[in-house]
Amino acid sequence: MKKTFAIISVFALAISSAFAQDAVQKAAEDAAAEISGAPKEEYVAPKPKYWTNSLSVSLGVNNTQLKNWAAGGYNTITLASALDAKADYKKDLMSWNNRLQLDYGFLNSSDKEGVFQKNNDRIYLESKWAYQTGENSKLSYTASYDFRSQFTDTPGGYTQDATTQKWTADPAVSGFISPAYTNLALGIQWVPNAWFNINVAPLTGGFTIVTNDLLRPSYGMKVATYAADGTTPETYKAALFQFGAQVKANFKFVVNDVFTFESQATVFTDYLSEPYFRINWDNAIDWQLSKLIKLSAKTWMINDPNVLIIDETTGDSSPRGWQFKEFVSFALTYTITNKK
Repeated sequence: MKKTFAIISVFALAISSAFAQDAVQKAAEDAAAEISGAPKEEYVAPKPKYWTNSLSVSLGVNNTQLKNWAAGGYNTITLASALDAKADYKKDLMSWNNRLQLDYGFLNSSDKEGVFQKNNDRIYLESKWAYQTGENSKLSYTASYDFRSQFTDTPGGYTQDATTQKWTADPAVSGFISPAYTNLALGIQWVPNAWFNINVAPLTGGFTIVTNDLLRPSYGMKVATYAADGTTPETYKAALFQFGAQVKANFKFVVNDVFTFESQATVFTDYLSEPYFRINWDNAIDWQLSKLIKLSAKTWMINDPNVLIIDETTGDSSPRGWQFKEFVSFALTYTITNKK
């Protein structure tokens, strides 16, 4: 009896094992069929980024305090601020580069209490569209626009009232849109390498704009209404149109994103007047000492025959010649960049 029970148990176990194996195999086959029948996930490439943006803001403050200082001097406080914003687009053979540079600074000195004297003021906007002549070409057709001006009036000096001892600003020698220079240029650009390019625009038209009517003679504005007699003053046009050719060269040298030197030289000649050349040469050195501290040095040079020095006594005028400005700042800076 025991022998018979043992045989039946072994037989039952064998049958159950066979059924279990079949069930496992069937389950595996069903799972494989489901996997093979499931839709495959396709790789989705990220969307290309055509824009590269950056924004750099800096603020610097310098303070000098003297007390019983034998060598003499004045207590001063100086503030310098700057903004540099870029928005560049690149797709295939076409590119569009935009840059806005703003600078503003002033100082207050104890020799002129309550007077904030401006020492830096600049608005410069550039926008350039370019289309390469070929995939590996170094030449591009270009259309560019630029605008230069400043934020506030610049007094010709300050006069102190003998009674109140208060300082008042003399008449302005420049101001917002007084002058302003704007140009639209069509030409061709040569880019031999990443750090240098030159743009030649034989079709360049633009305006010199002076909204302050008192300053128009100093910037070569054309006479609108001549004096009818000795008591009627002449009036001058608010804008001077010029049409000619422009050459603009850009140089940029960068060392490990820490030290940067940029230089831009622009020469414009007017077809509509006597031999005339307006030259702007801007230079900037930025040394990023740490993530938030930057040392900057900037220079600007201008030679514009239309900018005149007028003798108030005789009324005679002569070209001002070369103008030069230098500005050095040690400032806190913060940069936001959206790279490709």
